[in-house]
This record gives sequence, structure tokens and C-alpha cells, in this order.
Amino acid sequence: MGRQIHYEIFRRSGAKGAWTLHDVRDGRDSAIELARGLMAAEKATGVKVVKETYNDDTGDYLTLKIFEEGHNQVAVPAAQEETPHALPCFKPEDLYSYHARATIRRLMPDFLARNKITVTELIHRADMLEKLEATGTLFQHAVQKVAVAQAASTTTSVQQIVKSLNELTNQAIQRVYRDQKKGLFPSPAAGQFAELAKKLAPQGDASYIFNAALSNHLKDARGWDEKVQLLLTIMESAPAEDAPRKLVLSSIDAILAEAMGGSAALTELMGPAEILADSLGKLIELFLGQAPKDAKGGLAMLTHHFAKDDLPEARTAVAERIVAEFKSTKRLVPDSLVEELKALRRLANKVVLGVGKYLSHEDLVAAFTLRSKRLVTQETLSSHIDGAQPDEKIERLLFVEENVIGAENKRQLAGFVLPVVNSAPFENHFSNPKLPVMQRLQRLAFLQGKVRRSNFIEEQRLEISDKMDRIAVGAAGAARLFESIEARSPNHVEKAQTLLKLALGGCFTEGALSGKAREMILGYLAMPGFLAGYFAAKPGDTESAMTVLMADLGKAGITAETGLKSIAA
Repeated sequence: MGRQIHYEIFRRSGAKGAWTLHDVRDGRDSAIELARGLMAAEKATGVKVVKETYNDDTGDYLTLKIFEEGHNQVAVPAAQEETPHALPCFKPEDLYSYHARATIRRLMPDFLARNKITVTELIHRADMLEKLEATGTLFQHAVQKVAVAQAASTTTSVQQIVKSLNELTNQAIQRVYRDQKKGLFPSPAAGQFAELAKKLAPQGDASYIFNAALSNHLKDARGWDEKVQLLLTIMESAPAEDAPRKLVLSSIDAILAEAMGGSAALTELMGPAEILADSLGKLIELFLGQAPKDAKGGLAMLTHHFAKDDLPEARTAVAERIVAEFKSTKRLVPDSLVEELKALRRLANKVVLGVGKYLSHEDLVAAFTLRSKRLVTQETLSSHIDGAQPDEKIERLLFVEENVIGAENKRQLAGFVLPVVNSAPFENHFSNPKLPVMQRLQRLAFLQGKVRRSNFIEEQRLEISDKMDRIAVGAAGAARLFESIEARSPNHVEKAQTLLKLALGGCFTEGALSGKAREMILGYLAMPGFLAGYFAAKPGDTESAMTVLMADLGKAGITAETGLKSIAA
């Protein structure tokens, strides 16, 4: 059983501020130290550290708060906490509510996955409840965890809550045993569920009996694929009348949503994938209603209904699963940052098509920002540029910049770029006389262009860009570039055209170097006889030649107005 653990650090600002995710760490001590540091530096009025344990087999997270501290005690209802909690139940029927079922799923994911059932099936099937009771330790451990969670927000002791929960669950279990024995749960064939829904719809316990009938109908299914097919077949023959139709659709949607919330059913439906990027791609296609060419059985039917915008709860569960996978610490493509970033961009371009009522833009941005944060660490970036030439290091880091999001992540990345640009090896690389000066200048201008188009914060972007320009000015000066153009070209027209050609060829960095080139070009334009010489070198229509000249000047950063003034002068 594979498990991955990480620690999420939350902070609260202000007297009544909500919890916001601040950072994620792999180590417990590091996470708690960071939380305490936020308090010591007065950057938060409250902090807490939450341990998240990811189970590869079930695809579920086990959440546990391990540390909390605050300057002031803020009364926050348990329902508003980001960490999962257990809602109090007062009567057996409460155990069938959405929140209670969600709590049960989180408490015993292994049992559900091992028996290939959903929570709804568990709490409606006598045979499964007997099996759960027989585990003893598992059942009691689940009760104790709920009791601890409730005791944290009440004055009631854990022992008293455990006693109450045991009585409550025992009543609920005995009710299912009793109703099963009395024959209350019907066993209709697939085509008879519509009539059963019509019969049950007016009753107060319609949902309880109908879900029990569904659960028993699924008992003999040989796997998740067959189970999905059975449910969707019943759904497709739902009655037309509002009340019974709603009973059928809501019951089936709830069971499918529970199945989609874990990895067991999804893995069986979509097939195994070697890397997370592939399984996420399939999951996104399912959510968008885009069935693979070879899709069949339950996957094909489910995708078809998603495409029709049916099954809102199930689609929401898949959307939540997608966001959870993006937030997880597991790499999309292990051992290759380049492929990781390509996969991240590819998946991002695909999943944004599904933003809407089931998948919020804010949740996606938060998930991508968190994943990006884990890719701009010292360890990851150092490994990514290890062994590369100085210019290649910058290009690799700029590739990372193009594929991560989040202002803080960009700032962190720029802080990694700056030392490389300011290093002696970088400057020496572009000052090497053994390499043609134009090759060096063109490479610098290319890298600077990527920096200028980046989303680094302005101060860092200007600092990196200016440093590259200063190196370019030094390289051009050492090679006496402008002096050689002045000496080799026989007339002012050729000198201006040579500089324009270099400017349009991306050989000048923006700043002092391009400014020097533009100044010299304007000087040549102002020389007597320039225009006549230019037209003589461009036989044909003078108007067309002038249009070309103005266009080239514009591309070099010289406005038509400035160019015409220089020629007229």
C-alpha cells in the first residue's frame, strides 16, 4: 500500500480572517517551524499545520491537524474549517446524509476499496455491515476518530461521544438488519426500477428503500465497470414523472459520485497509467465528456452522460478529483522537469475548457499555483540546469517561467536567474573572443527578449534585462563592432542598411546597445544625399522603396516621424 505524506501550513490574518494555504512542506518539523516563524514575525494572527496522507491504492487523503497557534482565539464554526471534520449525528437517519456519508468515506477508504463498494452500498447492505462489524478494530477506530473531532468543538468528553456514537450506529445497523429480514428491500430487475420509483416516491422513506434496492441489485456486479453499466442502464429508463424521476436520478448520481471520488473505480474504468500525467489526461477527458476512441462499456456510457451534462454530483466528484490530483505532491512525469512542465501546460490547456459550474477557475489557479510552487525549489531547479552552459542555464530557467504560474513563484524563480546572469561564467561566456561576436550578441538579444516578455516582477525583469544589455555593450565594444561597420561600408546608405539588417536580425539587446545603433542609423539618415543614394540602390518605384524603409525603421524601434525628420534635416 503506497502512501505519500505532506504537511500544509495555513495562516489567518485579522481578527476574523479565514484560513488560507501558505505553504506545503514534506517534513513535519520544517512545517511546524515555518508556522511558528509566521507567528513570531507577526505575519499571521493564527497558524495551523495539517498532515495530509495520500493513499495510492484508494486515491484518498487522510487529514489530521497536528499544530495550531494564535494570538487570539477566533470562534470559527467547525463547518467553516478547511480541514475535514465530522458533523454530529443525533438519530440513525442522520448517518445517511451527504456529510455523514462523506465522513464515512474518508474514515474507511481501504475497506470500501477492498470490497469494491460505495458508502451508499455499505450503509444499505446487511451483509456488508456484518463484514464491517466483524473487523472490530476498524469500526471502533473510525468511531473514535469522529469522537475526537467532535470533542474538539464541544465540552463533551471523548468517552461520552464514543458511547453516543456507538449507540447511534448500532441502531442504524440493526435497522438495516431488521428491514432486510422483514423483506422491506425489494429486488427488482433492471427494467423494474422505474415502476418501483413510482410506487415509492410518495413515501417518506423512499430514498432509503430505493437505495437499498439499488445496492442489492449491484451486489453481483463483477467490478466497477459492470456496476456503472447497471446503474446507467437503470437511469436511462427513469420514469418521466417528476418525483419518481428525481428519486432515480439523484440516487444513481449519488452512488456514481461516491465511486468517482476514489481511484479504485476510476482506474478500473479508464485503465492503468504509468505516470500521473496520463491518468490525469484521461480523467479530464472523462470530465469533459470526451470518450477515447477505444472506450467501451461503463466508461463509454459515463462519458456520454457527462457530455449531455447529466449526473451533476458525479461530475463534481470528478472535478474535485482533478483538482486534488493537481494539488498532490506526486510528479506528473517523474525524473524530467521539462516533460513535467510540458505535461502541465498540455493538461492546463485541456482542463480550462471545463471551467464552469462544476469546476471553478479559482480552484484550478490555486491548484496550479501550488504545483508550480513545488517546481521552483532550489533542489529541483539546480538539478534542471546542472551541467549546462551558462546561456543554456538561463534558457532552461526561462522555459520554467513560461510554464509556471503565481506571482510568488515567479519572484522565487527570478531570484534563481539573477545569480546566474551576474556570475562570472555567464559574462565570460559572452566575452569569449573565440566565438563570433554576432553569434554572441544574437544569443544575448534572444535571451533578453524572453526575459522582457516574461512575467517576472518589473524590478527583477529590468535588473536581468539591464545586465544582459551591459554584457552585450561590452562584447560589442571589445569587438569594435560599430567602428568596423563605419570603416568597411563605403557610404552612409550601406552603413545604415547594415545596422538595420543587424537590428532586424535580433542582434541588439534593448537598452544601451540598441540605443547606440538607432542613434547611428539616424545619423546616417541625416547625411546629405542619403535619400538619393538610397533610391539609387533601390531601382524601381521610389514610393515603394520609401514604404519599405519606414517599415524597417519601425521594426528597429525608430518611428516614421523621427526617421523623416532625420532625412529632412
